[in-house]
Amino acid sequence: MSEGSDGTTAGGIRRRDFLRLTALSGAALAARGLLAGEGRAESTRFTPPAFEFEEATIDDLQKRLSSGALTSRALVEAYMKRIDAVDKNGAVLRSVLEMNPDALRIADDLDQERKSKGARGPLHGIPILVKDNIDTGDRMATSAGSLALADQHAKEDAPLVTRLRQAGVVLLGKTNLSEWANFRSSRSSSGWSGRGGQTRNPYALSRNPCGSSSGSGAAVAANLATVAVGTETDGSIVCPSSTCGIVGVKPTVGLVSRTGVVPISHTQDTAGPMCRTVKDAALLLGALAGADPRDPATKGQRREADYASGLTQEGARGLRVGVARKFFGFSPDVDEVMKHALAALKEAGAVVIDPVELPTSTKYDASELEVLLYEFKADLNKYLATAGPGAHVKTLAELIEFNDKNKSKEMPFFGQELLTRAQEKGSLTTPAYRTALATCRRLSRTEGIDLLMTRHKLDAIVAPSNGPAWITDFVNGDHYTGGSSSPAAVAGYPSVTVPAGFVFGLPVGISFIGRAWSEAKLLKMAYAFEQATKARKAPSFPEDVEA
Repeated sequence: MSEGSDGTTAGGIRRRDFLRLTALSGAALAARGLLAGEGRAESTRFTPPAFEFEEATIDDLQKRLSSGALTSRALVEAYMKRIDAVDKNGAVLRSVLEMNPDALRIADDLDQERKSKGARGPLHGIPILVKDNIDTGDRMATSAGSLALADQHAKEDAPLVTRLRQAGVVLLGKTNLSEWANFRSSRSSSGWSGRGGQTRNPYALSRNPCGSSSGSGAAVAANLATVAVGTETDGSIVCPSSTCGIVGVKPTVGLVSRTGVVPISHTQDTAGPMCRTVKDAALLLGALAGADPRDPATKGQRREADYASGLTQEGARGLRVGVARKFFGFSPDVDEVMKHALAALKEAGAVVIDPVELPTSTKYDASELEVLLYEFKADLNKYLATAGPGAHVKTLAELIEFNDKNKSKEMPFFGQELLTRAQEKGSLTTPAYRTALATCRRLSRTEGIDLLMTRHKLDAIVAPSNGPAWITDFVNGDHYTGGSSSPAAVAGYPSVTVPAGFVFGLPVGISFIGRAWSEAKLLKMAYAFEQATKARKAPSFPEDVEA
């Protein structure tokens, strides 16, 4: 999960009203391994070594792999060295939580298969990172960032991981995240976990990568893997993608299986691509999407056979795009970026309807939080009951007790009031839950996105994804300013964020939001916008913004 569209957590809890934590000195934070790199002077700017595959796309790499000029093993080795130089040392991003000890063996097997049978498809031999709340039935743990699950090894792959392996990827490792996907406390620092510490933003190391797919966002931005997978309940793909200057796709709930993903909410959770380009995101989405008999939400999915083939520079021509002005105005600098973005959309041939309004967009905040609290308790208990070997807890109640017993490591800066509030809830048959869920669906769908798009005959709604990254602050917590993730998140509908520009060197994204199952159309518009603007630039790892 992440913050809502108006600077609140789900339920309208304004972070600044709650973020009053015990002050710790910078030296104490560094000693805990949570701020600057150990032993690295703060004034020394990190300059990464030259990297042969910087900004390389899937197509770039496949051309070299197909010609024999490159092997998957060599590619994996290069990314491993890059992770060591940038993530573990150098900038100390703390974006990669764990490396796959079998990555080189997998790469060797795929290289041999390419020689004997040919490539399986566009992802054959491509190194990928997945968020550490996604089950992998291998030697890596699945922990959701928590020490309570630090030793848990899933019994089998999540179906989305099975699909990735079938597509021929090399699972390079697991990424850090906001612990429990940012559903532990309204006082949290995005990107922090008890197991992995604080992830840092490669565009300004003192700034926050946003959560909860913070590690996936920072790692892809810093060229630590070709692509990555994140998950979202509300903003957790969109926000880190925007603040880390990459493309993020939050699919329709049910397009990608949720089985084997540590849950918050079965009505809002989904995994999705986090990539440097729209085409890479489309290729990855094609591999991730698919029905799962264990996930009822996937039963009625409308999956495209190929999300990448329809991408052209003319993809936005004639499509009607509504500008949701409600999500503007929190930053003059962001508004200026959006002004140029809208001009680029018009130049690309889109019909821009400005403004359009979502009058219900803040009316379901309290209902959303109510739904998440009920579903978190039910869904997490179900997941933990069948957790793999090494799990120290089997229920939400046991998790709360574990955190209390390990406060110095698990709760040094913020508590677990969302966990305790969820524990107090009843079952999913409770009338209060059913009423809250019905309210969310009515206001976000019937009287929200669907109504707006029908009224204006829209193909998409656009808005700024988020403001620029804030300084990571354990004393006062997150300084979230604004964004537009909540309407699509609450509705369970798709959204795509694309780099749109910079504010003081910090990335800002634009979101394309649509009806259920409209990923292909959103990707076409996003691709046309991307090609018209070419807004993404690789990070240079400064300590903070530079004049």
